[in-house]
Amino acid sequence: MRGEDPLPRDVLEPIFAAAGARSLFLSAISPWEIGLLDAKRRISLNRPCLDWLREAVEHSRVQIAPLTLEIAVESHRLPELLHNDPVDRILIATARLGALTLVTRDRAILDYAVQGHLRALSY
Repeated sequence: MRGEDPLPRDVLEPIFAAAGARSLFLSAISPWEIGLLDAKRRISLNRPCLDWLREAVEHSRVQIAPLTLEIAVESHRLPELLHNDPVDRILIATARLGALTLVTRDRAILDYAVQGHLRALSY
């Protein structure tokens, strides 16, 4: 997310609803990406990355969507053309196989969703 910009209400409402229903998921690849950003000093956390991630997950209603064999294979079999970023492909495969809505500001993913290949919510 850009700096401290809050998510808009039309995005927060479905997120809070999913959290309340215990159906809010975080792809297992997302903590990996946060760790990478921390290691490259592209983000600044107020504690060691692993501690920050554990606390964030423990104090939320989020569930970790595991990186399964099916997701790994699906990430290479996505319909239509899409860029080759492996993290984005795993996020998309996770959303598709879990029938989940992906929250993103990535234009390529949002365009992919418009083509009907997954559900996505823009912020």
